[in-house]
Amino acid sequence: MRFLVLGASAGGGLPQWNCGCPNCRDARSGKIAAASQSSLAVSLNGRDWAVLNTSPDIRGQMMACPAMHPRDLRDSPLASVLLTNGDIDHIAGLLSLREQTPFTLYATAEILQVLAENRVFDAVNAEKVARQTVRIDAPFALLPGLTAQVFPVPGKVPLFMEGETVQTDLVGEQTVGVRLSDGDTVAYYIPGCADVTADLLARLADADHLFFDGTLWTDDEMVRAGTGAKTGRRMGHISISGSEGSMARLAGLRAAKTFIHINNTNPVWQPDGPERAQVHAAGWTVAADGMEIAT
Repeated sequence: MRFLVLGASAGGGLPQWNCGCPNCRDARSGKIAAASQSSLAVSLNGRDWAVLNTSPDIRGQMMACPAMHPRDLRDSPLASVLLTNGDIDHIAGLLSLREQTPFTLYATAEILQVLAENRVFDAVNAEKVARQTVRIDAPFALLPGLTAQVFPVPGKVPLFMEGETVQTDLVGEQTVGVRLSDGDTVAYYIPGCADVTADLLARLADADHLFFDGTLWTDDEMVRAGTGAKTGRRMGHISISGSEGSMARLAGLRAAKTFIHINNTNPVWQPDGPERAQVHAAGWTVAADGMEIAT
């Protein structure tokens, strides 16, 4: 499997348009690399690609990646898209893929219902872009030779669907992870996850590579930074650091591990910072736009 990190950041990107936090200032000045919103592409042959989540930045991401460029007058190497939830930063990019070029859109029934209830997504012509419902734990061919399975991870409904009471550890079709296998290698993609449960940890035991939710370094990061009032858990994301954080909870996995979907406030963006050093010491890498990983 060959992976291309199209976008490494959480919703809003780095820099975020309305944010003057230290990371955003450094990204604007060029001190650290900027990052677009989270999306991951995978291929077996380098010609046909599947994209996991379509961020609002998908057009620019595909422009920056020669492997995703058209090969003819009207053409795209994009064969399929798989959605892991209905968040804006994962579905809005579908509207940039509405120009009548066929591909297959895969998602759970609950995620497809989010699209069906928002008529703007009718612009993505169903006669050209078939919407295929995938069932939890049922294998399907995301690409020829590449088998995918989706499975529930703790999470919540999209922000725009929240009511007065919000459950952030829902386990069902609204937030899923993805298992990918070419018959020899197994990779997992989990860009949003509220908790590493015993069941999830057991499921990941066969992973050769793991792309995992790296949204926040600490749960109260945005509160302390003055950039928001919500904790990570309130947003449906486990933090990286601490004894109950993802880095500690996933330490026993044999897999190569990469943090993706990283918030603009996360200090792990700083390449010379102590947080980045801790991540590297624990055997993790930090995703960056344009990063290529072969498994």
